[in-house]
Amino acid sequence: MTQAAKVYGGSLYDLAAEEKLDGQIMEQMNEIRQIFRENSGYLKLLGEPAIPQEERMKLLDEAFGGQVEPYLLNFLKLLCEKKILREFSGCCEEFTRRYNVDHGIVEAVVTSAVKLKEEQMEALRAKLEKTSGKKIHLTQKTDPTVLAGLRVEMEGIQLDGTVQGRISDISKRLETTQL
Repeated sequence: MTQAAKVYGGSLYDLAAEEKLDGQIMEQMNEIRQIFRENSGYLKLLGEPAIPQEERMKLLDEAFGGQVEPYLLNFLKLLCEKKILREFSGCCEEFTRRYNVDHGIVEAVVTSAVKLKEEQMEALRAKLEKTSGKKIHLTQKTDPTVLAGLRVEMEGIQLDGTVQGRISDISKRLETTQL
């Protein structure tokens, strides 16, 4: 994440929190980020210097006007004006980071060989919340090299409940055991 993304994303968060719109704007930002990911040509179009600035602002109005909070639409226009709309994803990351800190939410990533069912994710989230005493935002990754079990990373700590991790632990114990 660039310094510009931190500054702009943090500034939008400050405004949104002050106006009590932080949750709503974060949700809308993530939706827009997904739209930009799925339509990278649109993001390039909005950053194209050959297109007059007024036209680019009009494109943003047509796409998001009335759909998102006016603060967020103006934020997009500001990034477009400053020719840093490409930093929007980083702004989303900073906004989310600040939101999570202010609301006591911890990001956790669970890695498994196959995609977990929603019920399994909810059960894991509940267990992590009970254990940590914090609210958990859980995201999932799949990694076919994880033979069985789960690996959870949160707050710089890795909880390895995979078969691969258990075998590694046993191997380390055997190496340190003197016969």
